[in-house]
Amino acid sequence: MIPVKGYAAQDAQTDLAPWDFQRRDVGPNDVQFDVLFCGVCHSDLHQIKNDWFPGIFPMVPGHEIVGRVVKVGDNVKNFKVGDLAGTGCLVDSCQVCENCKKDLEQYCLEGNTATYNAMERDGSSPTYGGYSNSIVVREEFVLHISDKLDLAATAPLLCAGITTYSPLKHWKVGKGHKLAVLGLGGLGHMAVKFGVAFGAEVTVLSTSPKKEADAKKLGAHKFVVTTDAEQVKAARGSFDFILDTVSAAHDFNMYLGLLRTDGTMICVGVPPKPAEVAAFSLLGGRKSLAGSGIGGIAETQEMLDYCAEHNIVSEIEMIDIKDIGSAYDRMQQGDVRYRFVIDIATL
Repeated sequence: MIPVKGYAAQDAQTDLAPWDFQRRDVGPNDVQFDVLFCGVCHSDLHQIKNDWFPGIFPMVPGHEIVGRVVKVGDNVKNFKVGDLAGTGCLVDSCQVCENCKKDLEQYCLEGNTATYNAMERDGSSPTYGGYSNSIVVREEFVLHISDKLDLAATAPLLCAGITTYSPLKHWKVGKGHKLAVLGLGGLGHMAVKFGVAFGAEVTVLSTSPKKEADAKKLGAHKFVVTTDAEQVKAARGSFDFILDTVSAAHDFNMYLGLLRTDGTMICVGVPPKPAEVAAFSLLGGRKSLAGSGIGGIAETQEMLDYCAEHNIVSEIEMIDIKDIGSAYDRMQQGDVRYRFVIDIATL
């Protein structure tokens, strides 16, 4: 077993604190890499607090993980010691179901294995995430990171990046489309960057007027303050797509009203309670309400390669791991531009 240092929540009532644990030895198909940086996702906080479902404790969060390879198994072909590597939200899947064979491991019909707060395929070993100094992952779920990119700012691409890249690619959003990005946070700011890069006209929808300057700086063409009734009225029937990144309660019906005929609202945020959607919001204009969850491994690698080619990374604020509690507090208040990243050297 490999001794590892990390930060864990011992239960849903306690804050994260230092915790030493062990990872499995490197098997023939495994890659071990030392974690250098780990992004802080809003889902980390939801899961340690049991907001979505009962967690597996002690819980080491973190699924935006980048670092450098220190050991590979005998059967590993695509990684060597010294390579930059990353792991996102998944560390395993059944590999044989219809979806896995289509590179859609995120929708594994047998259930994928999440990077943390899950059980390994053996059914008895919990997974532990990237708030730690080393991780062991099977080769098929390890990603190549280009040395062209700022490594710390690349970490959030493993969740915030792929969560927005995947639906934009699936719905073929690009030139000639009017895309609205609902919410300008960790996910939303990446949606703006990708939407602009793909050639769409991008509008940010936000409750906060003070975010307009940032939205324009990120490349957004327009900005709508959704608490301003006149601005909302003027935007009705405007958009081909709305990418909804908001994880707080909000009125789906109002936003569906901003879609053109045959428009699609794609949900990637996860509000704590189910939304109420009126049938007439969909019937009036043959509109669609859809969802998308992260991306498969091949698509995530495609995204990382695209980002290296186009110099796209996240906007980050680096933090020491001892400051994770205050970072969570700030994240809940929307006080982050636009992703916290932990410098694991401070562990």
